[in-house]
Amino acid sequence: MTASREAAEFALVDDIAEDISFGLEEVNELLAELIEVQGERRRRDAEIIALRLGVAGERPETLARIGARFDLARDRVRQLHTRAVGQMLRDAQLSGHQAARVFAERYPVDARDQQLVRALLVETYATDTDLAANELAYLKLRLAGHAPEDAKRIAGYVMQRIMAWQKKTNRRLAKLHGPQESASDAVGSWSARIDWPGSGTPAALPVGSARTVDGDDDARGRFYLEKVGRDVAFDSALEARLLQTLTASDLVDSFQEQPSVVGYEIDGGERVAFPSVAARLTDGRVVLIDVQPLGNVGVHVNRVKSAAGRAYAHANGWGWLVWTGSRIGIPELLQRSVAPQSEERLRELLDRGPVYWSAIRQLRAEIDLDVLDLIALVLRNEWRWDRAPFRLRAAGTPGPT
Repeated sequence: MTASREAAEFALVDDIAEDISFGLEEVNELLAELIEVQGERRRRDAEIIALRLGVAGERPETLARIGARFDLARDRVRQLHTRAVGQMLRDAQLSGHQAARVFAERYPVDARDQQLVRALLVETYATDTDLAANELAYLKLRLAGHAPEDAKRIAGYVMQRIMAWQKKTNRRLAKLHGPQESASDAVGSWSARIDWPGSGTPAALPVGSARTVDGDDDARGRFYLEKVGRDVAFDSALEARLLQTLTASDLVDSFQEQPSVVGYEIDGGERVAFPSVAARLTDGRVVLIDVQPLGNVGVHVNRVKSAAGRAYAHANGWGWLVWTGSRIGIPELLQRSVAPQSEERLRELLDRGPVYWSAIRQLRAEIDLDVLDLIALVLRNEWRWDRAPFRLRAAGTPGPT
C-alpha cells in the first residue's frame, strides 16, 4: 500500500502528492459543467451545489455557512441541495453528458465496494473535501451508472470510515504523552517555507475561534488535544493531520484553530476566509497557517486568499505558511523543473487568449504534461487559473465580469 493509500486509512504521516492528477481535475470540470447547466435553470441552486461540493478549488462549506449566506435555515439548504442534485442527475442522463463515460471508467459499476470506498477516500483526503464526502461520493457513483441504493450504501461506507478514523484518532491522542520526533522534524522542515515579516513584535495568540456561524456544526470533526486542553474542531482529515502534528511537536508551544477572519476581494466581490490555525512556537514567534491541498494552491481564488492571509499575518508580526499536505510546498513548486516544451506550448496557447479544459486535454495527448508542472508554471508566471469552469489566462488578463 502506498503512502497516500495509507492516507485512505488516515494514517498520521503521509504525502498527498502522488494522488494529485489530471484525472481529479477532469472530475471537477465535469461536475462544474453539470452545475453550470443547473445554474441556467436556478442560479441559487447551482451556487448551493458549488459551495457544498467545493469543485471550484475552495473547500466545501457547511450547510450552516451556506444558509447564513443565503439567509436560509440549515435544513432548507439541505433540501435545496438534494433537489438540485436530483435534477442534475436527470439532466445528465437525458443529455448523454460525457460525464457518464468518464465516471464509469473511474468508478466502475462492477467494482467491489471495498475498491470504490478506498478510491473515494483517497480522493476525499487529497482534495480536502471531507465535509461533503457523502454527497460527492453519491454523486460520482450515480453519474458512473450505479443504482441509487448502491451509491447510497457505498457513500455511507465512506462516511463510516471517516467517522471511525475520527474516534480512533481521539483515543490515540488521549494516550499521547510528550513530543513525537517525527512531528518535530515535520515542523522543523517547514521553517524554509514560512514567510516571516521583516520586523516587529508578534501580536498575542488569539484565545478563541473567529468562526462562529458553524463552530459547533455536527458535520465537523472534533478531538481533545492535551496541548491546548480542550476539544478542537476540524473540517477534514488533512486539517486534523496538521493539528496532530502541532500538538505532538516540542517546537510548538500552543495554537488556536480558525483564529482570525480575513477579508479579501475577488472580481469585485467581498469575501471572507478563516485561515486554519495560528501556532506559537517555543521561541515566541507566531505563524499563521492555512491548509490548502497541493492540487489547489495554483487556483486563482486560493492565491488571492493567500495574499490576503499573508498581509494579515505580517500586519500582526506573524509568519505565513500555506500547508499543502505534502513535502512539496509553494517554494518547491516555484523551483520545480518543467520541460521547456510544456511551457512553450502553454505560452503559445495563452497568446491566443484564454485556455479552456478541452485545450489542456488535447495538449496532454500531445506532450507529457504533469498536473504539478501546470501548477508550477501558473505560480511562476502568475497566470490566472480559474476552476469550474477551467479557464487559464496570462498575467494581467482581467477575470470575468
